[in-house]
Amino acid sequence: MSDSTEPTDADQPKEPSDTSDAFGEKVQDLRNRLKHLTQPFVDSLDSRLRDQIDRRVDDRVDDRVQTLVDEALAARISVIERAIADIDRALKELQGK
Repeated sequence: MSDSTEPTDADQPKEPSDTSDAFGEKVQDLRNRLKHLTQPFVDSLDSRLRDQIDRRVDDRVDDRVQTLVDEALAARISVIERAIADIDRALKELQGK
């Protein structure tokens, strides 16, 4: 028989700070190790993705700029063609007089 005044194992206070701190330190240590091991891979992937995005953006910008240049050149050429046609008509009128 056990005396009711004696504390049992269930009544003993547990030391959560020691076990949780040790567990927390282990988790943090594992995180740091994992981060250290994966960081080169993450950096490489980040660099490759950044390069790929830059290329796509440059291609789209180049395509858009090329379209704008083509439109501007087409507009200029049509103005020049109209001016040449006007000059041609004016010369024909002067030659006809």
